[in-house]
Amino acid sequence: MKKSLILGWIVAVGAVFTFVGGAIAEEMYPDQYVAGPTIYSKKFENERTRVSEIKFNPGEQIAMHTHAYDHFVYILDAGQLTLSTPDGKTNVVDGTVGQIMWIPKETHAAQNTGTSVFRALVVEFK
Repeated sequence: MKKSLILGWIVAVGAVFTFVGGAIAEEMYPDQYVAGPTIYSKKFENERTRVSEIKFNPGEQIAMHTHAYDHFVYILDAGQLTLSTPDGKTNVVDGTVGQIMWIPKETHAAQNTGTSVFRALVVEFK
């Protein structure tokens, strides 16, 4: 009886720390509008969606930030972005006009590592 009670407490405490830890990780970084006010331009928002246009000039970057919602990106002007996550992993995106990418909520930094302007629409689902 005591072992199952102790095990139950351990599981409950672990679940709380997992939940709180994830919430704290999201709170450690600003949202994209605070981190990149010259990159993100909000075009529309209601209780269900938010639409923004992003524009990265060659070499331009945005600091680490959190996207609180799942979203897709529709590329308007082709280019190359390098995304970096807090754990140090990087992902190079060679975007083409008309390409659509699904991205779950996440935290990353980004830099235009190409030679052309990178422009896209970001549609978030709340």
